[in-house]
Amino acid sequence: MRNPFKNIGPGALVAAAFIGPGTVTVCTLAGIQFGFSLLWAMTLSIIATIILQETASRIGLVSQKGLSQVLRDELPAGILRKSVLGLVLAAIVVGNAAYEGGNISGGVLGLQALGSTGILEVAGYAINGYSLLIGAIAFILLYIGNYKVLEKVFLLLVILMSLSFVITAILTGPQLLMVLKGALIPQFPDGSILMIVALVGTTVVPYNLFLHASLVNQKWKDRSELSAAKKDTIVAVILGGLVSMSVIIAAAAITGQEVDGASGLAQSLEPLYGSAARYCIGLGLFAAGITSAITAPLAAAYVAQGCLNLGGDLKSRNFRLVWMLVLVLGVGVATFGIKPIEIIQFAQVANGILLPVIAGILIWLANRSTLLGNYQNSKLKNIISVCILIVTLILGARAILSVFGLL
Repeated sequence: MRNPFKNIGPGALVAAAFIGPGTVTVCTLAGIQFGFSLLWAMTLSIIATIILQETASRIGLVSQKGLSQVLRDELPAGILRKSVLGLVLAAIVVGNAAYEGGNISGGVLGLQALGSTGILEVAGYAINGYSLLIGAIAFILLYIGNYKVLEKVFLLLVILMSLSFVITAILTGPQLLMVLKGALIPQFPDGSILMIVALVGTTVVPYNLFLHASLVNQKWKDRSELSAAKKDTIVAVILGGLVSMSVIIAAAAITGQEVDGASGLAQSLEPLYGSAARYCIGLGLFAAGITSAITAPLAAAYVAQGCLNLGGDLKSRNFRLVWMLVLVLGVGVATFGIKPIEIIQFAQVANGILLPVIAGILIWLANRSTLLGNYQNSKLKNIISVCILIVTLILGARAILSVFGLL
């Protein structure tokens, strides 16, 4: 009781990672187009994410290895191991590099919603100063290479993000019974299927599984602490889900309007609920952007470390080179407005394949007595995990089909 934050672990980073600008945008569009009726999809997403993240963290704590290193050790040598590790590298390292520009741009939109554009004229070129600022903050925090520092910073950012979006939702004065109905009773309004898939897909994130497994053994070293790790996961994922729900609830206040994303939501809410709504959305979007801008390079570095068997820690040269590459590419994309469409499409396809593959491998690993001993999955967990695997297959297929314009 003297220190209520003592048992807070990597859950804060995991929650911050899946509430990125993309999540905020999808939730905004879901609220505007369908009101409260798709809140249940977030409830489903929270349950699925808790199961998958708890499995990944259990594997990481018991083995004291990152998930990519566990895959390297447990998969039989040969084409299968090379294929899986190659897919993981392509989807997460290349994918996070492609998405990093969007993470930083999301943080920039949040700052712009507060007032200034942040555009600087340098030698005749328009440069976004905010993206450089966010990149610099991310660089400093990652270069320090101290897990405890990252944990505390992310806890503060998650609190800021949570308060910002929850206060915005409260300002709109939603009807509590309608909110509960939307969160607990599945509804399928016309044209909502793709949005439901998008809501689940933006919460169940492949790179978070690798990030969690790597970070959990930075915090805890003994199997007796599995209970603390599980509580940390459940609390963090539920908190993250509530933040996403808050965005949907806030956006539902302006149903019927043409709003393209979170920054548009801030502008639309201001005339109705005052400048406080705009500032809350702006701060929340900034926190969502900067946290994802830090966790994406961090996850990429952990994945490369395990897949390529690089060894070392947060301060090792190879580890730093990977996250620096991802971060620099992201800052360049956000600063100069570059749109690497082909790379993003490749990353979407790779992630679409990776999600069900990793979900299936997680179930396999969670049932290996040689790896987990007495901490294997129970029958109930296996049944729930198989159901989630089916959902990930649908999500993966949707991601791949959408890239090729078939959806």
